[in-house]
Amino acid sequence: MIKHSVAERSSVPRSHAPIAVVAGASGFIGRNLLGALSDWGYETRTIGRAPGANDASWDDPTRMAKLIDGSDLLVNFAGRSVGCRYTDRNRQEIWDSRILTTRMLTDAVRAASEPPRLWLNSGTATIYRHAMDRPQSESDGDLGEGFSVDVARGWEDEFFAGDLPQTRRAALRMAIVLGDGAALNILAMAARLGVGGPQFEGRWFPHQRYRGIGPRPSGPRVWTGHPATHGRRRFSWVHIDDVIRAIRFIDTHSGLTGPINISSPGVTDNARLMTALRRAVRMPVGIPAPRWLLEIGMAVLRQESELVLKSRWVIPETLTAAGFDFRWTDIEAAAKSLLR
Repeated sequence: MIKHSVAERSSVPRSHAPIAVVAGASGFIGRNLLGALSDWGYETRTIGRAPGANDASWDDPTRMAKLIDGSDLLVNFAGRSVGCRYTDRNRQEIWDSRILTTRMLTDAVRAASEPPRLWLNSGTATIYRHAMDRPQSESDGDLGEGFSVDVARGWEDEFFAGDLPQTRRAALRMAIVLGDGAALNILAMAARLGVGGPQFEGRWFPHQRYRGIGPRPSGPRVWTGHPATHGRRRFSWVHIDDVIRAIRFIDTHSGLTGPINISSPGVTDNARLMTALRRAVRMPVGIPAPRWLLEIGMAVLRQESELVLKSRWVIPETLTAAGFDFRWTDIEAAAKSLLR
């Protein structure tokens, strides 16, 4: 078999296999999906920042539009990582990298003579409020407020804007994905170092990094913290294998549209999560982290404490009702499978 470089692919005649275009495929979810798409019979094309490493780049909308025209499936994971400090510059880059790229894809789909049958756009279950009282589903969940929620809401607003009559659209409200990604790696590192106890909310200096953004910024301008949860904050998660399986399920079930929660029904809490991680890495000691210590550590790592201090209680109502069966619902089994 002759192998062609990315730069040469545009001159290679396409086979009769359906085309799947993946934007932002360089992350760990995208990398896992590309292999799965090939297994499902798709011929894959990618859109990204680096022209030489992708079939089209964001700097060449004409080439990008040609790539999308005639494709069967479009998946968008584009967006600057939120694994950073929310400085003014990073905040704006996080917003622009989601809103502007989604807008470019919408223009390409709208202009296509043969638009994609299905468009899956990445999203986040962080769109829901800090929830300790009840789970949040697509039908009755309460949207939260502040920077992360405004980004999530603006992303979905841009995605669902306008009419695309020939393209089914679904927004993937993903919980924290456990796999070879930043979220699990940071928490697992804490467990290995013996500081993998629960993280406790508490007093800290107020700041403005979590203030709202976009045309309708929400929430207080100065963030002071959540009420004490004593390590019992809900932690919604999903195994990377189930993310890929859910994407395939949505692909093959034409009735699934709109926002869809991709989150294991086996919701845990912060204390049980950290216990599972310690057992997975065989570390018997787990020193708890009060907020002041957590904030210092996150500042050193250039991360935000929101990752572990927000209570995320999300259930996959739409997928479950449609008959999707999550394989990974036990946090201890999931942690062992990924960390050993």
